[in-house]
Amino acid sequence: MPVDILQTHKLLDTCEQALAERYTVHRLHEAADKEALIAELAPRIRGIAGGNVSADLIGKLPKLEIVANFGVGYDTIDTKAAKAANVRVTNTPNVLNDAVAELTIGLMIALARRIPQADQFVRQGKWPGGNMGLFTELTGKTVGILGLGRIGKEIATRAQAMKMRVVYHGRKRQPSEPHIFYDNLTDMARDSDWLVLIAPGGKGTERIVSRDVLTALGPKGMIVNVARGTLIDEPAMLELLQNGGLGGAALDVFEKEPAVPEAFFALDNVVLSPHQGSATRQTRDAMGALVVANLDAHFAGEPLISAVV
Repeated sequence: MPVDILQTHKLLDTCEQALAERYTVHRLHEAADKEALIAELAPRIRGIAGGNVSADLIGKLPKLEIVANFGVGYDTIDTKAAKAANVRVTNTPNVLNDAVAELTIGLMIALARRIPQADQFVRQGKWPGGNMGLFTELTGKTVGILGLGRIGKEIATRAQAMKMRVVYHGRKRQPSEPHIFYDNLTDMARDSDWLVLIAPGGKGTERIVSRDVLTALGPKGMIVNVARGTLIDEPAMLELLQNGGLGGAALDVFEKEPAVPEAFFALDNVVLSPHQGSATRQTRDAMGALVVANLDAHFAGEPLISAVV
């Protein structure tokens, strides 16, 4: 008999099709009464495809064996509760590294050269009245990367191709990396022209980019967040962007997305993106395939491909 799987949110069509071919899939996000569906299926569910898995949900599924997360970040899954219940957790690393790194550099160029604003300048017929003005470029600038993991390294490689100097901050120094390591984030921000965030979300990194860090980055400093909105003290960032204490921000993520503070919309020193880091067809297809591959491996009794718990 096919294994019963609970799908917690919408997944890519190719992923959903592959799951349906192998498993009996129950779509929690489509249920009119989610609690009733969970109660009905509880004795049968052995796997979850997707994120947003709380300790409460894990506790209601006594037969649950694995949560296959769609995404590299798994902060929406209570991994402590999963481990306590002997439930495995997987994610989808590596397959999205290039897409996120490409968007990061794209956001940096867009902010430095005000590309979205330039597009509107032309469309609104303002060019005949005079040029926009002069802005900045990446060449020769120092970029500080918060989180030199797989994606961070790809960003560093691309930043160097843009003739930038790379420094980084993380939990510990990586001896094999040639870039200068800072053990203090505020110090790195002070010495950087750009601050790129690509660290994991969760309680351990909540508002790690504090007002002090943002102030250290300074009135000419630019910040780029392609990680999680919770990493930044968002109200402080907004205030500094408004009063000139921070040079600019390119944001793909927000603290309470998809809700974005409307005050950002009035600023011309920001570039806003709707969490598009991995949003390419080839990357999302690969992420979906890895979700399915992890489930297949688990139920075949084989080693998991990308286990986090």
